[in-house]
Amino acid sequence: MPILAIGLNHKTAPVSLRETLSFSSSTLCSFLNDLGKAHTDCVAPRILHETIVLSTCNRLEIYAYATSPQPAHDEIIDRLKRFFNLTPIDFEDHLYFLQGEEAVEHLMRVTCGLDSLVLGEAQILGQVAQAYQSAKVHQSAGKILSRLFEMATHAGKRARTETAIGFSQASVSSVALRLAEKHLGSLTDKTIMVMGAGEMGMLTLKTAGLQGVRNFIVVNRTKANAERLAAQWNALPLTFDDIEDGLAQADLVIASTGAPHTILHKTQVAPAMARRPEKPLFIVDIALPRDVDTDVTDIPCVHLSNLDHLQSQVEDNLKVREQEIPAVEAIIAQEKIAFLNWSQSQNIIPTLSAFRKHIDSICQKELARALNRMPNIDDTQQKIMAEMAHRLTNKFLHHPTVRLRQEAARGNGVEYVELLHNLFALEEN
Repeated sequence: MPILAIGLNHKTAPVSLRETLSFSSSTLCSFLNDLGKAHTDCVAPRILHETIVLSTCNRLEIYAYATSPQPAHDEIIDRLKRFFNLTPIDFEDHLYFLQGEEAVEHLMRVTCGLDSLVLGEAQILGQVAQAYQSAKVHQSAGKILSRLFEMATHAGKRARTETAIGFSQASVSSVALRLAEKHLGSLTDKTIMVMGAGEMGMLTLKTAGLQGVRNFIVVNRTKANAERLAAQWNALPLTFDDIEDGLAQADLVIASTGAPHTILHKTQVAPAMARRPEKPLFIVDIALPRDVDTDVTDIPCVHLSNLDHLQSQVEDNLKVREQEIPAVEAIIAQEKIAFLNWSQSQNIIPTLSAFRKHIDSICQKELARALNRMPNIDDTQQKIMAEMAHRLTNKFLHHPTVRLRQEAARGNGVEYVELLHNLFALEEN
């Protein structure tokens, strides 16, 4: 099966490399647009017939439908190298390369949350759906990958409705809050500053609010967005221009903006800490690219953790979810088989078309011969004869077509296709 996946994730690459090889919405548009253009010195130009890019804070994966896996692999490496201005030696050792059934199963495991930093986390389902929608907009997803991503999304939804893989709070933000509790104690009487008013910021506020936290500060680039989110949680809205005031009050900072570079530095944190010299500040940076410069740790009483540090805290949250893994894997197996059966059935479409063309050609020739022998029949009678020929063609083709599709779904398509070609001397496609 000419489906392949190439990528890296939190298991194979450090946060610094994932940060380098991450797409914003605008850079992803540029990359997808570039996929339709052949580089003159590309290893194998224009062999990526379909492509979908899944880019999150914990993974970058490129799914492709390509007739030649190794040249496709080389082209993807070449495009990443060009786009991010890297050499293959900078990132190739961190990549995994999957083909056929392995690539199909991997995507379904990702969508079901079995390959996430936090087992069963819900955000990945939306991220997979968004990756598919972006590819559709840029016309890089065709019939095969569209079906694959639709079935993977279906598997992810089943996993979360038919099992307890999504039971309890175990998102990245909840792990970040739990890590903070180990350093600061109970958070219910603490002030949490959330940097960023996007989806991760909203999830952090919701998770902390459910845990009893009531004192929030929301910081965003624009005051309007900060006020919009802050109003839902009775929080203090600030812009980055006022961030020093927020830092002077906060016990915990959760940084989760979509900025393409660091936005919180030692020069901003130091003056705020001078206003609260004995009060510790714990910062958890869950953004990718990272929001917080590591130089903030030079300041006394300031502690910084990022996505890599969270990984060691994940296991504590997952006992219930781990028990659901076999049930989720059963769903994945069902959906994978369904996709593979569908994929097998697609391989016989050219043969079915050739078979129909062959039978229809015979019927049309015989119809023309019969009509030539009956020169006196009127238009109505000719129409009746044509309709009868058409119905006979469809009736003759129906059973062989159904049987061929069934056998293709069972994995016997190649044998039946060859038999049909031999029996009817069909033209090769």
